[in-house]
Amino acid sequence: MDKIKVIIVDDHLMVRTGLSLILKDNDKLSVIAEAVDGDDFLHLLNNHSPDVVLMDINMPKMNGFEATKAAILRRPDLKIIALSMHDDEEYIESMMQAGAKGFLLKTVKADELYKAIEMVMAGENFFSQDVMKVLTKKLYSKTIEGEQIIINPREKEVLILLCNGLSTQEIAEKLNISPRTVESHRAHLLEKTNSKNTISLVLYALKYKLFTFPKDM
Repeated sequence: MDKIKVIIVDDHLMVRTGLSLILKDNDKLSVIAEAVDGDDFLHLLNNHSPDVVLMDINMPKMNGFEATKAAILRRPDLKIIALSMHDDEEYIESMMQAGAKGFLLKTVKADELYKAIEMVMAGENFFSQDVMKVLTKKLYSKTIEGEQIIINPREKEVLILLCNGLSTQEIAEKLNISPRTVESHRAHLLEKTNSKNTISLVLYALKYKLFTFPKDM
């Protein structure tokens, strides 16, 4: 089985080195290149074909927002995960709008980083619970408008497991159903809640208190 090819984009050598060491401990992953800023990264794309990119945000010459937009235009199938010291909601939303499939803080542990890569490679989004809590605070600062739609018990089970960060395969195994059935439930939930992606579904669940984060987190 081919390894997942990763490019690390960060202007700090220490960060790049640390991430590279973590990724090299996983035999399913291969770091094929490193870039010091967005401009350097776009030049690398001329000669490299990564599957996943770990993208810093604040960098000289070209920041992560601009680099992500430009890269997605050239490679729509590219999976970009934002990796930042900042959990500011504007950073998160800007990277999502630019085309990032995930958002992690640089304090991320190895297991969570591996899972994020696995999930975006499977076509899903991944946002750490720290990031989700930031978005939740924004959500609850606004007046809730509209009515809660009706979802069936199985859809609710799938929704709660999505909130817990489980992948399609993990949900299928936990509920003893096929991955295709999980995707079908997810598609129905997206349609019913008028959501564009998994993170919107999670925010819906939080908004209507179908799911809450543990108090000790």
